[in-house]
Parts: sequence; structure tokens; C-alpha cells
Amino acid sequence: MISSPLEATKTGLRRQLRAARASVTAETRRKAATLIVRLALRAGWLRQGRRIGFYMPAKGELDITELLTRAMAMRVNCFLPVVPQARQRTLGFTRMTGRDDWTHNRYGIPEHAVWRPKIRARRLDILFLPLLGFDQQGYRMGMGGGYYDASLAFLRHRKCWQRPYLVGIAFEAQRLTALPVDPWDVPLDAVLTERQIYRFRPPRART
Repeated sequence: MISSPLEATKTGLRRQLRAARASVTAETRRKAATLIVRLALRAGWLRQGRRIGFYMPAKGELDITELLTRAMAMRVNCFLPVVPQARQRTLGFTRMTGRDDWTHNRYGIPEHAVWRPKIRARRLDILFLPLLGFDQQGYRMGMGGGYYDASLAFLRHRKCWQRPYLVGIAFEAQRLTALPVDPWDVPLDAVLTERQIYRFRPPRART
């Protein structure tokens, strides 16, 4: 099957962005893991009682486990995504506990307490998302699985109050001027890198 020009463009971009992310040095990665905690605290995102979605890093993604640990210490309600069964795309999120209830999904990514009740993304206050690339308009390119697109589709139909506040996590090396955009793409509210916070729109109500 011959890919369409847009698909070919996305395939090429994903290849380049994977290479750019993989080229980030170990030293930069260590520093980034600490710096994003400082920036997130300065932004006031980690507040007791909030429901915040995190992710477990895989395939060279910026490691946010230090951020997650700080949030847990601050008694933030921390949630991790659970990949649904095959042919489904909507993520569920389980709350982190002090128990060692870990497993691995079919992609080899750790998941926590998958047996616990799950909530949908719409019940989170903030969601930290991994990504391959982001642009100056706040659009995100993911790995291509479509899980976050499906999980956040409801945001396309909301005009006023929206939740969760979407924060992409990336290295500076993953920033682009523009990305190809599809009708189902939901723009991010902000991106957190090892250098700064990029904000693309004013904070929404109740975030």
C-alpha cells in the first residue's frame, strides 16, 4: 500500500523526531528530570488534592518519575494510564498507591494497579503527556497509536470550561515550527521542557 503524502510526511517526521530524542545525552536527561520538577512547582501545578495524570517513560521519553515522586510526597492524587484491550483506544487511569502493584502492558510499559477502578481523562485536573514532537501552535505528535487522541476527543466539543489542562513533556530537541494537523488533533495547553514552559493559551477555569 502506498502512503498518502501526509502519511509519508508524518512517517518521516516521526523517524526524525525519534532520532532527535535518542540523541539527547544521558547528562541532559538527568538534568532535565530535575529541572522539570522545579518548573512545575514554579507553575503551581502540583497542588494537594488535584487529580493529575502522569506516564511511565519508555523509548527515550523524558523521565518524569522524579516529578511523580514529588507530587506523591505533596499528597497530590496521582494517576497513571492503563492501555485498554486490543482494538480499543480510550485510556483508563488508575490512582497511584503505596503498594507495589505493578505489571507491564503489551508494549512493555509499566502499569500500576490495573485491577483498581479506573477513571477517564475528563476527571483529571492536569494531564502530563509524552510526545515525539510539538510545534509553536501547541500541537503534539505522538507515537501513532492514537490512545491520547481517542481519550481526549471530548475536548474538541467543549467551548468554555475544559479539563484536564494538557501539558506535554519533551526535550527542546523535539520542538518544531509546525506539524501536520488532522481534524481530530487536540492542541496542548502547555509544554514543559528542560529549559522552560511554553504556554499556548490562558489557563482554563478550575485547573
